[in-house]
Amino acid sequence: MATIYCQAHKFEHIQAVLFDKDGTLANVEGYLKKIGIARSRCVPNQPAAFHAQLLTTFGLTATDIDPTGLLAVGSREENEVATAAHIAATGKGWIEARAIAHSAFSEAEDRLVPKVEKTPLLEGVRPLLSRLSLAKVKLGIVSSDLHSQVAEFVEHYSLTDISWYCGAARGFPLKTHPEFLAFACESLSVSPARTLVIGDSAADLALARQGAADFLGMVGGWTRSPIIAPDVKTFSDLSQIRC
Repeated sequence: MATIYCQAHKFEHIQAVLFDKDGTLANVEGYLKKIGIARSRCVPNQPAAFHAQLLTTFGLTATDIDPTGLLAVGSREENEVATAAHIAATGKGWIEARAIAHSAFSEAEDRLVPKVEKTPLLEGVRPLLSRLSLAKVKLGIVSSDLHSQVAEFVEHYSLTDISWYCGAARGFPLKTHPEFLAFACESLSVSPARTLVIGDSAADLALARQGAADFLGMVGGWTRSPIIAPDVKTFSDLSQIRC
């Protein structure tokens, strides 16, 4: 167990740290802007007003992305369902709308280079993981991203200090599932009360609050700092975490 410090905050007897991925370990803002626009453009036969409203739903503006919005926080499936709802509102049946949205998302991803190549590590990730690993802290990644993309991220950047990770996939509970913290801690063989969750969204805070886990809010991974909750301990640079 380790004592972890971040600015004036201290977390004692920590056995494990669960990191969010996008916006906490990975710089995803540029990629998300591109994929959001591509997904919208790949929905066929719609007027400009449709695309403008869909981008607003995603949390995209002409200049930036809302770090608390659907595209930044929601899973691929949640974004796809929201897109299908917009399509259905134009008069399409629900099954057809879901099929159109799914096709648009697949086409958009085919147009762009693989996500992992355009979502580099945020500054300070490797030294932080090394410090925590040397302190015998178990390290995991929990994400709303597809499990396959989390796996690609860990492999592509050779994050050998990560001992466990979980993304959205059939057979795994979603990160937002009310028992996900227990599932994650059981997978790491640690106690929730000895776990620190580090993330950039209210979903990460809710995960920590499923049990007695501690929480640190990372607000430095976006151009517009995310607002998580008024009472949350936050930091902006991974180098601020010590143990």
